[in-house]
Amino acid sequence: MITWDVLADAAENLYPARMQMALSLGWHIIFACFGIAFPLLTVFVEWRGHRSGDAELLRLAHTWAKAMAVLFAAGAVSGTLLSFEMGILWPGLMDRFGEVFGFPFVLEGFAFFIEAIFVGVYLFGWNRLSPRAHMLSAVPMIISGMAGAFFVVAANAWMNNPTGFRLDEQGQVVDAQPWAAMFGPSTWPQVTHMLIAAYMVTGFTIASVYAVGVLRGRRDRRHRQGLLIPLTFAAVLTPVQIGVGDWIANTVADNQPAKLAAMEGQFETMEGAPLSIGGWFDGEEMRGALEIPNGLSLLVHHDPDGLVLGLAEFPADERPPVNVVHLAFDTMVGIGTALLLLSLWFGWSWWRHRRIPGTPWFLRAVAVSGVAAIVAMEAGWVVTEVGRQPWIVYEIMRTADAVSPAPGLYFGFYAVVLIYVVLTGLTVFVLRRLARSSDTPAPQEVDARPPDDGAGEVAVR
Repeated sequence: MITWDVLADAAENLYPARMQMALSLGWHIIFACFGIAFPLLTVFVEWRGHRSGDAELLRLAHTWAKAMAVLFAAGAVSGTLLSFEMGILWPGLMDRFGEVFGFPFVLEGFAFFIEAIFVGVYLFGWNRLSPRAHMLSAVPMIISGMAGAFFVVAANAWMNNPTGFRLDEQGQVVDAQPWAAMFGPSTWPQVTHMLIAAYMVTGFTIASVYAVGVLRGRRDRRHRQGLLIPLTFAAVLTPVQIGVGDWIANTVADNQPAKLAAMEGQFETMEGAPLSIGGWFDGEEMRGALEIPNGLSLLVHHDPDGLVLGLAEFPADERPPVNVVHLAFDTMVGIGTALLLLSLWFGWSWWRHRRIPGTPWFLRAVAVSGVAAIVAMEAGWVVTEVGRQPWIVYEIMRTADAVSPAPGLYFGFYAVVLIYVVLTGLTVFVLRRLARSSDTPAPQEVDARPPDDGAGEVAVR
């Protein structure tokens, strides 16, 4: 029996539960990106090394494999914490809807264990397996990493657009169809967006490390390849991500119009709605924003006169926190645009001169691109999650109704903060030790091969 004391405890627990979940998701998603994309990049470098007989590429792939294992281990810890937090923090959600959307988490568990097994095989298979067998051992690791991302994001997409069940007259779930629930209207746009984001985050972050090394004078072949290969992956996918973003905007407009209105601070329903950049929502309108006439209608309907629903169409207690969502959306789009310009700069230079731009400003831009890509990804998840509020299951169950009424959630939040501080410190420490202990050539050593060997040239003036 639910008492007023229980309801009061649940209301008090909402803030620490949200903070703990936000911290855990925000921390884990970074490591999940490397778990998705790092294996393919590493195997590609190994393949290039075997094909060309380049020992430097093979040593680079070996170093990346060790870093990949460290990041995978850290991600495994945070992923395990998240699996417990779903049940501990949100028992109302799991009790009522677990039979509908819990199935992807089961499949993700299988994907995780397959990936873990083959990470071990790949890591310890160096010099123990033939090159072909060693590279083939990475295929299950690559596939299972992407599959795990699909299952988790599919569960989140279900929370945004719940399908695959019916509610009876008492509001209880009947006719649950877990397979149908995994393939709702938001699943493929969100999954595609996340997978591409993972490769962008991983590519730009790895490239940024080597860009810093080149700026410090380390212009050997390994640093050039360590910069060129991941940057190429990320740069090629960046314009694709812009197109996928348009796909998601249309999906949100069709299925979550309140979220779309919050993303742009659109209060009134209107045709030819403007696109608002920056500014502050005061409760009824955007103030101080740069408005592009008809921009929002053109974005979501591909029609400058398309009708866009405003926040006024929804009760005040069913509107997302507009300023948080709007700022996060602008941050994501702004950084994405900057990364697109960086990618075009790189592509133009490579097309015209077959080399990376020689100016130090390009290397400085690459050096910050990794952090920028991570910030953009985190901002995108803020839009996804905060933009759904106050619903944990869109238009069916409020977040406040799903939170645990158990006492002491603040202590759990503080414990998780401590765990992540320690885990972050240990991860950085191990990666720095790995970087120092790798047999990297001295900074003054420069590859003598001509620049048309496919490696590119980094010329710093």
